[in-house]
Amino acid sequence: MDKLTRYFTNAARRALKLAQQEAERMHHAQIGTEHLLLGLLREEEGIASRVLRELGLQSGDVQHWAERLSTLRRRPPLISVELDLTPRTKRVLELAGDEARRRGDSQIDTHHLLLGLIRQGDGTALEILNHLGVTDEQVRRYTNRMLQRQLVFAGKKEQRKAAKTPLVDRLAIDLTALAEQNKLDPVIGREREIERVIQILARRTKNNPALVGEPGVGKTAIVEAYALAANDPYRAATHNKGIMNG
Repeated sequence: MDKLTRYFTNAARRALKLAQQEAERMHHAQIGTEHLLLGLLREEEGIASRVLRELGLQSGDVQHWAERLSTLRRRPPLISVELDLTPRTKRVLELAGDEARRRGDSQIDTHHLLLGLIRQGDGTALEILNHLGVTDEQVRRYTNRMLQRQLVFAGKKEQRKAAKTPLVDRLAIDLTALAEQNKLDPVIGREREIERVIQILARRTKNNPALVGEPGVGKTAIVEAYALAANDPYRAATHNKGIMNG
């Protein structure tokens, strides 16, 4: 398997690891396309998961059909063995590599795996998609649309970087740039306040939120969370916004 996964991104590796965990949970002796589909859906940082969720797929529904449709041999639950890929899953990984080469990408990401899954042409994963009303063409179209969004967002970020604001740069800290460099910590437990700030800033009028509180209660953390959201190309209300902390 190492030879097949040598050029995987971290997200693709996580998806395959999640697929393995699904196979183990279902006591299957091999990792099938149904497990890979679940792994791609549950690896939430990858493009594949975003595509599948936009198409309306939910983990519970996919899991239900995976358990119902899978024809893989089961192993005794107390016996631990190293799981191998089914021939179809190996073929999916090969096709994912071909997708990456065709698109000029140096690594295999989750969307390459998803497209490889579709190109493979048969197997339990495609049966699951069929039962859930998702077609091959929809997967391709949504994937290409998602990739196009990324390209547009990347272009806008470069434009923002090229903007000349020497005075502002000297007097304030660019939180958006820090978020792009992964130098901001994720904010846990303040989702409600963060979403409220996003909603207010997205208004046409009365769009000035005031964060009030004693020092140390987390006002700056909420602003940093907004900067992190501004780097998400899939959040129309925030992306391509610049956040400065004076």
